[in-house]
Amino acid sequence: MIEDEVKTALESIRPMLRADGGDIELVSVSDGGVVTVSLTGACGSCPMSTMTLKWTVEKKLKEAVPGVTEVVQV
Repeated sequence: MIEDEVKTALESIRPMLRADGGDIELVSVSDGGVVTVSLTGACGSCPMSTMTLKWTVEKKLKEAVPGVTEVVQV
C-alpha cells in the first residue's frame, strides 16, 4: 500500500529534520498520490520550510515511492 511506503520513506528523511530540531508527521495520502504532512518543531516555524518540503521531502518521496505526485503541508 502506498501509505506504508510513504511512512517508510519518511523514516529515512526524519533524522535530517531532527538534526535541525524539527520533525515530520504524515497526515494523509490521497488516491491521486498527494501526500499531506505536518512539519513540527523548528521546521514548523522555519521560513525555509517550504523549500525543505519541496526540494527535500517531495523529491525524496517521489524517488522512493512510485505514485507520489506532490507533497503539501498543513
